[in-house]
Amino acid sequence: MDAIITPGPAVITADSSSSPPKSAASWPSIIAGAFVAVSATLIMITLGSGLGFASVSPWTNEGVSVTTFAISTAIWLILTQWISAGLGGYIAGRLRTRWAGVHTHEVFFRDTAHGLITWAVATVLVAGVLTSGVMSGVGAAGHAATQVASAGVQGAAASPLSVYTLDKLFRPSGASSGSSGSNSLDPRTETAHIIANALATGSVPDADRAYLVDQVVARTGVSQAEAQARVDNFISSVMQAQAKLKADADAARKAAAQASIYLALSMLIGAFIASVSAAVGGRLRDEHI
Repeated sequence: MDAIITPGPAVITADSSSSPPKSAASWPSIIAGAFVAVSATLIMITLGSGLGFASVSPWTNEGVSVTTFAISTAIWLILTQWISAGLGGYIAGRLRTRWAGVHTHEVFFRDTAHGLITWAVATVLVAGVLTSGVMSGVGAAGHAATQVASAGVQGAAASPLSVYTLDKLFRPSGASSGSSGSNSLDPRTETAHIIANALATGSVPDADRAYLVDQVVARTGVSQAEAQARVDNFISSVMQAQAKLKADADAARKAAAQASIYLALSMLIGAFIASVSAAVGGRLRDEHI
C-alpha cells in the first residue's frame, strides 16, 4: 500500500536582488493637480461672488431672493466643481509617471484613483483656505436674519422703525400738542417692555392694552376711541413685523440647508469628474509617450 504524502506549506523565498516595492501613487502629479483645482475653485468662487451667485441679503429689495439664491448657488457650485475638478484630475493624469508592464484595467483604476485623490486633497485645501468654503455667504445671511428675529424690539429706542411707531403713538394733536400730561415719565420705555413681553408670550394682555390707551389719552389729548384705535394699530403692526422677521429667518435657514445639500451634491459630481478626467489624461499621456 502506497503511503499518502501530504504536501507542506509552500515556502516563498525572497529575491534579495529585487528592488523594494514602490507606491503606485504619483504624488507630485496629485499635488500639482490639487493646486490647479484649488486655484480654479478660488477663481470661480470669487467670480460667483462678483456676479451675485454667492451673496444674499435678508432685507427687502436688497440682493437676490432666497429662492433665486438657492437655485443660482446650486448651479454655480456644480459648475465650479465641474471645472476645477476636471482641470485638477486631467493635470494629475497627464503628469503622472508611466506604469510599464501594467495591465490596462489596472492603469485605468490607478488613473481614476489619482483623480479621486487629487479632488480630495483640493477639497481639504479649499476648506482650509475659506474656513467653511462656499457656505460662508449662506451662513452669513441666515445668521443675520436669525439675529434680527430673535432680537425682537429689544432696545426699541435704537431701532428706527420702533422709534417712529412710538412717536406716532404718542404724537399730540391740535391744541394738545404742547401738553405733556400729568406724568413726566417718558412712556416709550415702558411701552417697549410691554411689546417685548407680548412678543415673548404671543399676545398683549387686556390690562396692558387699557394702560396704553390711558397713557395715549393723557399725553395726546385724543378721544378714548381714537386712542384705542392707535394702540390696536400699533400692536398689530409690531406683531406683523415680528411675524415677517420670523418668516424671513426661517426662509434663510431653509436656504442654508438647501445650499448644504447642493454643496454635497456638487462635491460628489466633482469627485466623479476628477476621476474621469484623470483617466482621460492618463490615457492620452500613454498614447503620446
